[in-house]
Amino acid sequence: MNIPFEKTRYTLRSIASGKSFDDTGWLLEAPGENNPTLIRAEYDKKQLEVKSDDYGLYKFADWLPIHRMLHGSSAPVTFKSKALAGELGLNNLYITFSGYWPEIGAGMKTCSFKETEAYSVCGRLEPNDDHILVVASAGNTARSFARVCSDNNINLLLCVPEDNLDALWFDTPLNDCVKLVASRKGGDYFDAIHLSNLAVEIDRFIPEGGAKNVARRDGMGTTVLSAVTEIGKIPDYYFQAVGSGTGAIAAWEANLRLIEDGRFGNNKMKLMVSQNIPFHPIYNAWKAGSEQMLPFDEDEARRQVEEINAKVLSNRKPPYGIAGGLYDAMKDSGGDVLLADNEQAESASVMFKVLEGIDIHPASAVAVSSLIQYVAAGKLTMDDLVMLNITGGGEERFKHDKELFYLKPSLIFDVNPDPDAVKSKIAGLYMA
Repeated sequence: MNIPFEKTRYTLRSIASGKSFDDTGWLLEAPGENNPTLIRAEYDKKQLEVKSDDYGLYKFADWLPIHRMLHGSSAPVTFKSKALAGELGLNNLYITFSGYWPEIGAGMKTCSFKETEAYSVCGRLEPNDDHILVVASAGNTARSFARVCSDNNINLLLCVPEDNLDALWFDTPLNDCVKLVASRKGGDYFDAIHLSNLAVEIDRFIPEGGAKNVARRDGMGTTVLSAVTEIGKIPDYYFQAVGSGTGAIAAWEANLRLIEDGRFGNNKMKLMVSQNIPFHPIYNAWKAGSEQMLPFDEDEARRQVEEINAKVLSNRKPPYGIAGGLYDAMKDSGGDVLLADNEQAESASVMFKVLEGIDIHPASAVAVSSLIQYVAAGKLTMDDLVMLNITGGGEERFKHDKELFYLKPSLIFDVNPDPDAVKSKIAGLYMA
């Protein structure tokens, strides 16, 4: 990328203790602390200077913990809704779209806001780092990391449930630096996480880190940076569907930085997050007033995940109760956890395509449905400033007339596999 770039200057801070420290490498936790906590990046530049669109996602590099810029990124695009807003009777509905929609300048070829994570996380790696990055995913995250790592020659191991392999489509074949293993049919996202946890015990393999990785959260937070810099002020409400809730945590953190910036107001967006019936563990914990996730039957959870259309919302162990996690974000900013079933989400998806002119992913449809229901319940006024985070869309648009290539797993493991066998077989994938 032949445009100027300087490494972003930042320090890290423990949310639990408040202690700050330098990012001495691939830090995912606060050094020397035992209490579960997220760490947060604190940037030297307190006022965000948005660069030109030529930088792609890195137009927001001032607030990304990166050491380099990678090829092929695209930023979220925010626009003021007319058609959907008119249907709902809202005067100030802004849609932040992450996906493929060339007519508005959205160019994410994996059609998901998970690209914002991948370009930020992989940009955090030093250019000559020879580690193998390990990513567990229910689908969209895997596709995004695979595309980014393939295009930029970064070693990657993906761990994905076999039931979700149809999400690993691409318009070109991938570089062989990207390898895939899967948990056998009937397994879910948590089983993929189990495989990834075993893989990172092998030399050279490092965890992407999920919500604990400041680069993942701050990459996702670019959706809010896009909205606020386009609107000129911080919204009153933020709507998004969640599986882990990491995107909502990221939105809250971006909100706090924007308040500190001083140019966009000092309000905190109410986080209106939603889940897909019948799988809604975050909803259950929040409605019970619990600071921690509630216990549930693992087999029942798997059955519920099989029923939901929005498979990417299937995280059974989200960063909810950890210091700086979703519970803290919700309590600090306000808001609620909402629900939509498959039928409601499908109806919302059709409405969005008819009114706004683009297809959206099932998770995005859950968010749209929640907004529709919230308006119908009379809980928004017509002048409330609302941000609707469409976390994936344009897949039908992108796939039209394209030949698709699917990434196939090198290995498929049973649920609850022998740990030593898993590590031996995965290590063997990378032997010359």
